[in-house]
Amino acid sequence: MQERQNDPLVGSVVDGRYLVLSRLARGGMSTVYRATDQRLDRDVALKILYPHLAEDSSFLDRFEREAKSAARLSHPHVVGVLDQGVEDSAERSLAYLVMEYVPGKTLRDLLREKGRLTPRLALAMMDPVVEGLGAAHDVGLVHRDVKPENVLLASNGRIKIADFGLARAVSTTTNTGTLIGTVAYLSPELVTGGGADARSDIYSAGIVLFELLTGKQPYTGDVPIRVALQHANSTVPAPSTLVPGLASDIDELVQWCTAVDPEDRPIDGNALLGELRHIRTTLTDEELDFELPGGPSGSAADQTDTTPPVHGATEVIETGAGGSATEVIRSPRGPRPTEVIRPDQSLTSVIHHDVQHTRAIRIPENRAEALPEPDQRTDKQARREFKVYQKQQAKAALRPEKSLRPGNRGRRNVIWVMLLLLLAGLAAGLGWFFGVGPGALATVPDVVNRSVDQAELLLAENGFDTPRAEEEFHDEVASGLVIRSEPAAQTEIRRFQSVELFVSKGPELFEVPRVVDRGEAAAAEQLAGSELTVGEITREFSADVEDGLVISQEPAAGDQTPRGTPVNLVVSQGPEPIDVPVVTGQSRADAVAAIEAAGLVASVAPDGENNRDIPEGAVVGQSPSGGQLTRGETVTLTLSLGPRLVEVPNVFSQREEAAVAELEAAGFVVVVDYTFGGSVLGLVAGQDLTGEQPEGSTVTITVT
Repeated sequence: MQERQNDPLVGSVVDGRYLVLSRLARGGMSTVYRATDQRLDRDVALKILYPHLAEDSSFLDRFEREAKSAARLSHPHVVGVLDQGVEDSAERSLAYLVMEYVPGKTLRDLLREKGRLTPRLALAMMDPVVEGLGAAHDVGLVHRDVKPENVLLASNGRIKIADFGLARAVSTTTNTGTLIGTVAYLSPELVTGGGADARSDIYSAGIVLFELLTGKQPYTGDVPIRVALQHANSTVPAPSTLVPGLASDIDELVQWCTAVDPEDRPIDGNALLGELRHIRTTLTDEELDFELPGGPSGSAADQTDTTPPVHGATEVIETGAGGSATEVIRSPRGPRPTEVIRPDQSLTSVIHHDVQHTRAIRIPENRAEALPEPDQRTDKQARREFKVYQKQQAKAALRPEKSLRPGNRGRRNVIWVMLLLLLAGLAAGLGWFFGVGPGALATVPDVVNRSVDQAELLLAENGFDTPRAEEEFHDEVASGLVIRSEPAAQTEIRRFQSVELFVSKGPELFEVPRVVDRGEAAAAEQLAGSELTVGEITREFSADVEDGLVISQEPAAGDQTPRGTPVNLVVSQGPEPIDVPVVTGQSRADAVAAIEAAGLVASVAPDGENNRDIPEGAVVGQSPSGGQLTRGETVTLTLSLGPRLVEVPNVFSQREEAAVAELEAAGFVVVVDYTFGGSVLGLVAGQDLTGEQPEGSTVTITVT
């Protein structure tokens, strides 16, 4: 049902993607809209959370995680979660959940139409709900808010359960004194502050089933806390207390699901689903289609309770000090007590499905005390005991009260003689059958490595039949020959037993995988996974394939080979190493030619070095100066700039020793020339070089 109200969101686009078309419903935590996903052009259900939740950052983090968990659940009876997000703009802040749009109505709408359902329809409604819960419980998801409003009845007949994870996300943002949930369906452990698990969903499902069967919720109250306390402190009554005549199996199912102690409930949805389906198949049509007089909606007596039922939106209940006072809850006003029919008051008619007539059985007077008086036991006990008594009397009606008449002795003697003759003939026949006939023992011949025709002929000669031969791959036995027989050769069996042959299809062929460019260990693992082995491994230098990777294989990838075939591999050792030639002192041209001839690249450094021993333009240094490189790597050459120019010191008038020392310190070679054939005064009278001269030049000084 779409609500026709003014809503500012209708007509707007949420998060730049979802065009809001109309409002569908409002709940305790959110408003649901029908929207169009403009990106995928499909209708979706858009759940917008209330602002106080959207403004809570801790809630949004939890909500995102729960939405992702719910989105991973894919089941035909669970509404799919498609997207989740937050629109945070200057105009508004919205947290939203995008779900599969299911056109139709809710289970609550169906209850409003019908009042209550027959057991057949109620169990049929619950079956997909419980199946969806079971799928969620398998992956660790707990719904926490199972109620008719969250069960969608699609127009195409599909039944889906919605809102997984939302209640859990909300409850984690509240303090320990706040309870989140729909109180009419809330499990006792959630009321008392315990944790929720799959059994909490089972409790809620049991309450839903109670409401479907009776048209009412088991607990009502003028305020939600009264209802919540009844869940924690009371036992859910059997549905038959409101709808007398319901099958006891249905009562037991509802009370199993709604046990106050979670340990006494089904462990999860799958456990409940098995029992629910078992009950659906074992109840009679009368029990499944049972209705009180007046139709599914019940009599007027059923509608006298004026206490409003609690259903609809999720409730927020404070359970702290303010909610701990003891509450006195009045019991619901149900229908008038069940009447117990005394066995001496009526005639019971039993119609059995195996007979074609009706037989009337009067209950003997001496058996009347077997049933309790109505005032001695509860109405429920009286109905159950009377139902058991009826079944016992029905069985007694089908048993004959007298045996067959005795007959005469002569006829019995003839029957005995005929029986003895029949037994003698049977014994003789069995003796022949198991002695020399088809039942005689024979030994299975050896047919291994024979053709099928040869094996069948040999088996037939020994009295055995052979069914169709089974073919198998075999690595050693040639195709078309027998691998083995069952039973095996030399086994003794009866001739009427068959001997099955297993014939070889030859060795099973496996496709060789491509292991080129894979590491050696990875290649071996891949070959083993294909039922092949690693053969000979050859290692080669390769400039193109990285060290340790496979360069080539034999057999090639894609070839079909038998199991265990070795695959030879060529594995790269990386590029081949090259000795670096030493070119120091060579001319530039000769050095470059020598390096390139070795497969390396020569590079000349932009800056040279002065060297008085190596002529200008020749190689004064290289990097690296030796060792090994791989093809294509670079050797850098440094060229000589020749000797550097140095200012010749002026040593005129200096003593000979000081002049020689100064000139040599400046990098020159000193030659001494004596004017008088030897040192007289020991002073420098002249020198031949002055100004800037190449380092290492010879300076001649004249000493007097």
